[in-house]
Amino acid sequence: MLSLSMIVRDEAERIEACLQSVQGFVDEMVVVDTGSTDKTVELASGLGARVEQISWPGDFAPARNQALQWVQGDWVLVLDADERLLSEAWGPLKALMAQPDVLVINLLRHERGAVQSPYSNVSRLFRRHPEIRWSRAYHSMIDDSVTALLAKEPHWRVADCSVPAIDHDGYRPELLAQGNKPQRLREAMEAELAERPGDPYACAKLGSLEVAEGQLERGIALLKQGLEHCPAGAHPERYELLLHLAMAEAQRDVAQAEQFYRQALELSLPPRLSLAAQLNLAALLLQQGRLDEAESLSARASKVAPEVGLGWYNLGLIRRKQGNLAGALEAYREAKRVNPSHAETHQNLAVALLLGGDIEGCRSNFREAIQLLIQQGRTQEAQRLHKQAGELVKLEA
Repeated sequence: MLSLSMIVRDEAERIEACLQSVQGFVDEMVVVDTGSTDKTVELASGLGARVEQISWPGDFAPARNQALQWVQGDWVLVLDADERLLSEAWGPLKALMAQPDVLVINLLRHERGAVQSPYSNVSRLFRRHPEIRWSRAYHSMIDDSVTALLAKEPHWRVADCSVPAIDHDGYRPELLAQGNKPQRLREAMEAELAERPGDPYACAKLGSLEVAEGQLERGIALLKQGLEHCPAGAHPERYELLLHLAMAEAQRDVAQAEQFYRQALELSLPPRLSLAAQLNLAALLLQQGRLDEAESLSARASKVAPEVGLGWYNLGLIRRKQGNLAGALEAYREAKRVNPSHAETHQNLAVALLLGGDIEGCRSNFREAIQLLIQQGRTQEAQRLHKQAGELVKLEA
């Protein structure tokens, strides 16, 4: 028996899509509401979920642990309201759950709208074992309890699902800008480091936040500290530390950045997890004019994850630099199909079409790019592109 466990509050806009994505896969749906004032409870109940009510305990770990008391399944799937289970993963997940020595299944999660790292690995499907508990502030996880359990009961193993299993919509820039998420992350990770100095996970999160907010030296120091405390081998935390070190060093030492990217790519991880390092290294090589390896990396990334538009977009940029206009057009068109809301894809496709003599196609894609920029609130960019495009082709024709 498989149970869905969720913690929700005011998720009326998203909870139906989430629950519908698991219907037919799970045997029970248990939704724990922490004080919704919208129609979340009504919608969840209407879709067949059992709804329990608790007061918000202040963090997700105690809330998720409390929620575990209400599920009855042999296995537990944990989702948030902004996530959906992908039906393509049902078969592989059932096969893994049928293996008697599998304790936890790591799920590939597609981070829609993420500027970096289009995939992450999350431990969200596990046997209902009394010693598996959630811990850690802000980003709660079962990893600490699983590590302790494996030391006591070494016959268990952790498995990876090889295909994307979760679609996540929480990393779009406009969503991240809402509320005080960066400040809450900072406070939680600083508290984590006070308790566990050098903890790789906390160093990765806080270090990358410092770099993003312009504190380059402090960010790099934290990332290197985390790397020193991270066990050797293919650990996701090691990859994340190397990735963010490379991104930070790219601002001041390109050679060092390249070295960190290559170290990240040497780790034996599921191919989709290392997409960011592949794409970023390709972009770095493009800037240096090393087009052949850049094209090879981008083509490999697009083959591994054809559903990620950024890979096709980068491939288009590189092929156009190589003088391969037909190849660039092919890549841009695929990027547009996969991610039709990416204004830069429409813009670059328009320029490539102009070079190929397709005036009407060029005009149409410039218009689409401008319209997308306006819809996304990027008014100045839209005005600038309208002026530049108007100098190349008559947009009103």
